[in-house]
Amino acid sequence: MFKVLMKDMGIDLGTANTLIYIKDSGIVLNEPSVIAVEKRRGVTLAVGMDAKKMIGKAPANISVIRPLQDGVISDFDRTADMLKAFIEKAVEANKVKNFRVVVGVPSGVTEVEKRAVEEVVRQMGATEVYILEEPMAAAIGAGCDVDSSTACMIADIGGGTSDIAIIALGGIVASTSIRYAGDKFNEAIIQYMRKRHALLIGERTAENLKIAVGCAVMDLDGNGDEIIQSVKASGRDIISGLPKTMDVTNRDMMMALQESVDIIVDGVKSTIEKAPPEIAADIANSGMMISGGGGLIKNLDKVIKKRTGMEVAVADNAFEAVAAGTGMSLNDIEKLKIYASTVHRG
Repeated sequence: MFKVLMKDMGIDLGTANTLIYIKDSGIVLNEPSVIAVEKRRGVTLAVGMDAKKMIGKAPANISVIRPLQDGVISDFDRTADMLKAFIEKAVEANKVKNFRVVVGVPSGVTEVEKRAVEEVVRQMGATEVYILEEPMAAAIGAGCDVDSSTACMIADIGGGTSDIAIIALGGIVASTSIRYAGDKFNEAIIQYMRKRHALLIGERTAENLKIAVGCAVMDLDGNGDEIIQSVKASGRDIISGLPKTMDVTNRDMMMALQESVDIIVDGVKSTIEKAPPEIAADIANSGMMISGGGGLIKNLDKVIKKRTGMEVAVADNAFEAVAAGTGMSLNDIEKLKIYASTVHRG
């Protein structure tokens, strides 16, 4: 019982998903950052996956809210309610006291936004709160040597933000935070399907298409021909107004995501441009790591490699890298104090 009371915790409070890492147990929770509330009474009806299933289907008396937008808290109270439910799910209710927490936040957030995150976590009963920038957490979680004098580079492409950073000697040397990531990819797919195929699809359908056949560039067979894959997508025909199902190919997805991929590549280039020459030389030799759910878009690494000339690898635990990094950083509190941008002891 005492061990449970003293659990150290790492939280990746993401726009799309919240992951919780508990020391010695690994990642114990991975749920969509969604909460469903009954409007009149303000009662929480569901959180996580149960709430996500209600998106686009809820009646007028139920609000389905994503309380984090573009990587920051847009609805403080709902974020607190959602996080409380997640922590209680991750660790048995009423056994969470006197714990230390590391929270991953995008590198572009303001001090006020960091304070809001810290306040939410402190309300849960945390005695020490460390705010760790997501690219640093992702680099630690992906196994990069962040303390080395040889720089490493990481692009963490999440739901709300893409955080690109070059790290050396335990600190971020150059970084770019773009409020353009997985959610914007979904929007691009919705717009493409509307313009190209006159099909109105929802956010969940767009996300499913992105995961199933999303790609940055087409794969070719032995003859140099494109390998076409397709899945069925359902929505409303804009012309007739009736339900419609059609085949959507990976070529459609490549076209839909073209602008999004360009924005990510530009972010990578601008980060390198901010770095001192010696650091840029390290990156030329060691290459770059991609993490985050958005980094799993097929062949995104190939496009970045082709357009920057760098070696690019996708982290083995791309989706969980930030959460793993927040938890792993608790193994050395003294180093964590150097890495963390905000420390609070209650």
